[in-house]
Amino acid sequence: MDNSKTGKKKTRSRKKKAPESFMSRNAMVIFIAALAVIIFGGAAAMFLFEGYGGDDRPRITIGRDADNAEVKNRLTSQFGAAFGTKVYELWRLQGGDAAKAHGSYCVEPGESAVKLARRMVKGRQTPVSLTFNNIRTIDQLAERLSRQLELGPDEVKAAMETLLPAKGFDKAAFPAAFLPDTYEVYWTVSGTELVEKLSSERSRFWNDERRAKARKLGLTPVEVATIASIVEEETSRRDEMGKVARLYLNRVGRKMKLQADPTVKFAIGDFSIRRITATMLRTSSPYNTYMAPGLPPGPIRVAAASTIDAVLDAPAHNYLYMCAKEDFSGYHNFAADYATHQANARRYQAELDRRNIH
Repeated sequence: MDNSKTGKKKTRSRKKKAPESFMSRNAMVIFIAALAVIIFGGAAAMFLFEGYGGDDRPRITIGRDADNAEVKNRLTSQFGAAFGTKVYELWRLQGGDAAKAHGSYCVEPGESAVKLARRMVKGRQTPVSLTFNNIRTIDQLAERLSRQLELGPDEVKAAMETLLPAKGFDKAAFPAAFLPDTYEVYWTVSGTELVEKLSSERSRFWNDERRAKARKLGLTPVEVATIASIVEEETSRRDEMGKVARLYLNRVGRKMKLQADPTVKFAIGDFSIRRITATMLRTSSPYNTYMAPGLPPGPIRVAAASTIDAVLDAPAHNYLYMCAKEDFSGYHNFAADYATHQANARRYQAELDRRNIH
């Protein structure tokens, strides 16, 4: 039917156009929400992944009895309030437990707070470099080791006394069970683990070649370490150590008394002595090699690997006597006969008198 004829008009449905101001407000909300997500995400990423800004490698230690408050205090005091607090909060949010964090941790330059916190949650410690040298007694060794670890000196000595006899070391030989060096261990290492590690390194050092050299000299590894310990006390000059070592090997070979001044100092218990007197030479002790024949019962210090090698590879000569040079250079005058030695000794004694050294 023709609508034009009937007068009826065809109508079309139209959507009302949204007001322009409403669309602007909606877009603005979306924009602000997106911006908030970006800002929040950026802040969160910065909070989580921003690295430690220092150039050093500070370390914290968390003792076996620490609580969460102490963990926070150690983090902030060592790493700074901003970074330390961040690490603590992230550690706490991940279920941080002070007992599980027990240990020692370094932060590396640029390491993120979240990574360090995660290491602490897992108890993944940073090893410590355990160093010792210039050690004369087992008490000194235990003290030096304990200063770098959580262990106390008594724990270290107790482990030695438990483990070393089974490895063939009597108490006098304990210094021969160790070699001065730098070792990597965990701060929380037990006494047993520590002594096992250090004595195992010494066993590796004494390989078949070195043991064969010792046998050729007619000595055990402990006896070689004993001579090396005397050599180290006699001279600090590395280029003279082999020469000094051969002198004592010559005396051992001839079954002469060693007559080594450092053993007298050890017997007295005073290495600060600068002039050995006749009274000191009469000190009753198996370590006084002016009175006791042969080698002392054990080393008078923990000898270095290089000094042990100087004994094993000592160059041949026929010297039997030595005396410190009168120029106080640290070197010695050597002699093959006693008359020459006496002349050397008189010059040195005269210089001691001149310098008023008693």
